[in-house]
Amino acid sequence: MINPDRLAGQFTELVTIDSVSRQEGRLCRHLRSLLDPFASQQDVDSAGDATGGDCGNLIVRIPGDDSLPPILLSAHMDTVEPGRSIKPRFKDGVFSSAGDTILGADDKSAIAILLEVLHVLDEQNIPHAPMELVFTVCEEVGLLGAKHLDYGKLGAGMGYALDTHNPDCIVTRAPAADKLSFTVLGREAHAGSSPEKGINAISIASKAVARLPVGRLDDLTTCNLGLIHGGVATNVVPNRVLIEGEVRSHDPERLEEVTRQLADTFRETVDTYRGRQKDDLPRAEIKIERDFDNLHISDDHLLVNRAREAARNLGRDLEVARSGGGSDANIFAAHGIQVAVLGTGMENVHSVRETIRLADMVKAAELVLEIVRNWGK
Repeated sequence: MINPDRLAGQFTELVTIDSVSRQEGRLCRHLRSLLDPFASQQDVDSAGDATGGDCGNLIVRIPGDDSLPPILLSAHMDTVEPGRSIKPRFKDGVFSSAGDTILGADDKSAIAILLEVLHVLDEQNIPHAPMELVFTVCEEVGLLGAKHLDYGKLGAGMGYALDTHNPDCIVTRAPAADKLSFTVLGREAHAGSSPEKGINAISIASKAVARLPVGRLDDLTTCNLGLIHGGVATNVVPNRVLIEGEVRSHDPERLEEVTRQLADTFRETVDTYRGRQKDDLPRAEIKIERDFDNLHISDDHLLVNRAREAARNLGRDLEVARSGGGSDANIFAAHGIQVAVLGTGMENVHSVRETIRLADMVKAAELVLEIVRNWGK
């Protein structure tokens, strides 16, 4: 019942609308016009004020059988850079960009799929539960839209986010993450005439970084140091350097343990270079912030059973999977809404090599349609 041509056309239209993070307003307005024939209510919350963007999250109510519990379906509107003036290509059943931008399948394939499902429900007059569609902003820059979503506007207690690659899997577990920033404060001096008067913050920070483990620490835990900022000129001993990183783990206790070890190791390393100067230098300043909590949905949860039942009805198997990345589903879970993650077929996301097969989008749409058809029965 899914119309592949209509789905392809809708996806093509969506990816040509620029919507990099904090600039989703144009796409939001377009979506509202597309959703108007199906929706009983549409709201844009105030998340844009908190994120510094040009619009908030779009929350859409689709009427259905009020005797059934509502189902939440979610996707995000923003894309990463380079995501402007995208020129989609379609060849041999595969969408790609012109090669100088991303494609935007992350996550506009999800939006196109949800729109197609609504068309089929309407055309076939298929009975279904009430639906709450949530299109978030700023997912790509820290899940900010979901973090600032007006949860008072939602009534559904569970549902699905479409934001992973494999259309034959359901992601039920994702790690929690801590953001870390390490600042080393030294003393500036002329690098040529009086370097001995300075304390080189970059040099000391490099010694501390060398002691920190990075990469995959165990089966459940990863660590990465990804950004470094410091120095003003080659002829000035740098008095400040900032290093930013993250730790992720599916085990909350392990996350706290590793985060604490990293902070202690960094601080202790910097302290070993401290002399008896009156200004107490060098010095480490460390900030730790929980970025998001973990997602953990049991294998026998209703969300999993419903999705697997829908897949079986379609003659398919659905694999339960674990992700190494966070998504809006992590934030929904922290607010008491259980959300599993479904795939759309997107590949090589966040790169100019991004692609998606139309056949995979059709599979994803068929699965979502079947889930909605049988929700609450």
